[in-house]
Amino acid sequence: MFVTFEGIEGAGKTTQVHLLHQALENTTIPFVFTREPGGTPLGERIRELLIDPLGQMSPQAEALLLSASRAELVEKVIEPALREGRLVVCDRFWDATIAYQGYGRGLPIESLMQLTMFAAQRLSPDLTFVLDVPVRVSQERLRGRSADRLESEKTAFHERVAAGYRKLSAADPRRFVVLDGALPEEELATVIRTEVLSRWHG
Repeated sequence: MFVTFEGIEGAGKTTQVHLLHQALENTTIPFVFTREPGGTPLGERIRELLIDPLGQMSPQAEALLLSASRAELVEKVIEPALREGRLVVCDRFWDATIAYQGYGRGLPIESLMQLTMFAAQRLSPDLTFVLDVPVRVSQERLRGRSADRLESEKTAFHERVAAGYRKLSAADPRRFVVLDGALPEEELATVIRTEVLSRWHG
């Protein structure tokens, strides 16, 4: 079973990934947690390039770098773990490319999907949680910390990304679970844990 987490920066996604990890440690479920971009030595080096606040690159180069990281992660981490019968949880996957580089940057969705399916070996998550918050809330949460290259983008960019996630979620309600990221962390964690355990045992 393959579970992913998505959302704009500051939506609380990473915290929920961490809380799910803690919850699964108290079970007998075999699991692997990873992230995008990153998750492998090559992926982590690519991640540094992508989030460098001083870095500059074209939207096309950004999409290709993300796909290179994804290809390595699927080949070296995700697919082997799934073949072993493990629960795989990934902090972002290819929905992020459609939301950020497609809706956010304006690259053609169809071209991104072709690139993404090639990189991911046509692998799609079984369950995707989207933490949805207004952009103003996410920006308030990020205030006071050093912003990376994507976090530093203008409000209009993040609004397009958030709208992109909502369109993706609406198009595939069987896979997506959209959660109000403004709810208390423990309340969200309970909903997520219950959903994951239900689907795993089901």
